[in-house]
Amino acid sequence: MKKILTVCSLLVTFAAQAQMTPVGTWHTIDDETGKPSAEIRIVDKGNGELAGIVVKGLMPAKEQDEANCSKCTDDRKDKSKIGMEIIRGAIQTTGTDLWEGGNILDPNNGKLYKLRMMPQDGGTKLQVRGYIGPFYRTQVWTRVN
Repeated sequence: MKKILTVCSLLVTFAAQAQMTPVGTWHTIDDETGKPSAEIRIVDKGNGELAGIVVKGLMPAKEQDEANCSKCTDDRKDKSKIGMEIIRGAIQTTGTDLWEGGNILDPNNGKLYKLRMMPQDGGTKLQVRGYIGPFYRTQVWTRVN
């Protein structure tokens, strides 16, 4: 019986720790409405580097911006926002729950920002901060179960 309880305890601990990562599916929150605006899947590319892909838009069609990224200036120019990699190159800072070093694209304005991500509330939320110089914008995304 002790062995079963120990194994269960270890599994619960492991599951809780596994959620303290940006890897997973997230809902972005619209700054103006406070409602979910897109679904983003963050994946580990196999080398500890994370990427984030737009899975789907969640806003009604009339409230969404254009479907393609006409304002992008790199390889994503004029590509569909759905399926677009908006997070590139984020790497975990050793010994922390912080991922940075990559960038995040705002496909609505085509701007690239330096990226910093940190799971919060036991991994149910993700603080996403984009920087240009000393200026930054922070959003808190919610994990999709």
